[in-house]
This record gives sequence, structure tokens and C-alpha cells, in this order.
Amino acid sequence: MNRKISSLLWVLALQCALALAVFWPSPDGQRKAHEPLAPFPRERVDVIYVGDEFDNETVLARAGERWILPELEDLPADTAMVDKLLEAIATGHSAWPAATTIAARQRFQVASYHYRRRIRLFEGDGMLATIFLGSSPGFRKVYSRNESQHAIYSIAFNAHDAPGDSGAWLDRKLLQTRTPLAIVADGYSLQRDGETWLSGIGRVPDQRELLALLDALRSLQIEGLASEDQQRDLAAAEADLVLKVESLAGAVTLELFHEGDRHFIHSSEYPVYFTISADGYDRLAGIDVGLISGETDLQ
Repeated sequence: MNRKISSLLWVLALQCALALAVFWPSPDGQRKAHEPLAPFPRERVDVIYVGDEFDNETVLARAGERWILPELEDLPADTAMVDKLLEAIATGHSAWPAATTIAARQRFQVASYHYRRRIRLFEGDGMLATIFLGSSPGFRKVYSRNESQHAIYSIAFNAHDAPGDSGAWLDRKLLQTRTPLAIVADGYSLQRDGETWLSGIGRVPDQRELLALLDALRSLQIEGLASEDQQRDLAAAEADLVLKVESLAGAVTLELFHEGDRHFIHSSEYPVYFTISADGYDRLAGIDVGLISGETDLQ
């Protein structure tokens, strides 16, 4: 019996030794497992190309502290969207990859010929890396792979947050006026004097109407760009309302338009026409002239 137990123990020890030999990570394998998805500081990235599975591609370029869209007249991009993408790539990989095989690249949609997003990162004219984003293993997770690596990581990101359409990267807040000092519109004018606002006829505007106007300017958001046909039509059209706004940042003229149930806005700061919501349009165009000028008392 003792001899049989000894034999079984010897077989078990041999199996354990074989398992350790097969699965124990080598120094090189451990190095690759910990290899960063983007092995460089994110601050080096100053140009980003974002392509999708439908062969759309847009470019984002750093301009000082901001990001711009060169394909859209250098309009400002949503910096928070860009930062979110770079943060996910720079710090989102886990200690160990989800897979490393060539077959897994296609299964997880992170192959060079099969992907949901292709993110090309540049420093000047030099390419830093190409990152593929693929299918999702779970909520707010996406598989990712550096083209020069075998490792496939799961990172905290959503591929939908990196669109291949330039318009989707637009800064929706680019027309907001945070600190208006003077406002001139059709039928009324307002001037700020310290903490007090007075209308052009020297009266105090209705406070609720004034706050509604100031809030509309501070929270103004665009929805996107007007189409090429709409751009041409709007350039020849007469604005429904013209607002001239002075602030600490300078003076700007806003023009509001509508065509059927579509609403648009143009700013003297930019050469294009933007789409806005019906609510955003109404909040600016629906101001009561009598109340805002102080001519009418709200009963």
C-alpha cells in the first residue's frame, strides 16, 4: 500500500512540475504582458486620425491648449472628448492582456483589416502608434490593440465616443457667452453698469426676462453643422433675429434663422452656419421686447 501511495505521489509531483514548466511566465512573456498600450506620454500626441469601420476618417490637431478640426475650417473640437480618448489609451490597459493570438484579433475586431475604430497618433509628421478598438466585452469596455503588439487589452472606453465624422467632434459650447456686458437686438438694447443692467431707454429690464436672456446666451449649444445646400441658402437669407453681444472676450454678432422646423445660427467668429435646437432658438428669439426694455411691467 505504501509503495502504491508513493507511486501516486511521484506521479502527482511530476504533473505539478510539468504544469509549472508550461504555465510559469518567462521574463520575456511577463515583460510583454505589462507592455503599455501606448508606450509614450500622451502629451506627445498633437495629431489624431480617427477612422471607423465604414472608411470614414477625421483628423484632430492640437492648437495650444485646445484641439481643432482642420477639415472643418479649424473649428474647435470638444477637448473633453479628445482627453477621454487619450486617457483611455494611455492608462486603460490592464496588467495582463485578454488575448495575444492572431485568431483573437479577428474575433475581438482589432485586426488591421477588421476593426471598429482605428486611432492613429502622431507627433508632428512622425507616427507614434496605431491603436485598434474593437468589440465590447462589457459595459463601457472595449477591446484594444496596438498594431505593433500582440497583446489585446480591455480598456474603459466606448467605441461610439470616437466617431469618424468630424462634425461629431465639434465643441457644442463654442458659441456660449459667459459674461455679457452689452446686448443689442432688434427692438431693444441692454448695457451692464456694475451689477445693474439698464435698457437703451434708461429703464430697468424685467428681471425674469433678463435672466432668461443671459442664461440662454451662457448655455447656448449647437447641434452640428448645416448641410452644404443649407449653407448656401442661409448665406443669401435674411436673419430672423440679429444679436450683437459684447463680453470680456470681445464682440460677436449672432444671427438666427429657421426653415420649416429646422433652426440655425451663425456667429461672426466662424465662417459656417450651425444647427441648433428649437428650444435654443426660442430662448433667444422669444424674448419679450417690452419686458426686456422695461417699457412693460409684468402683471
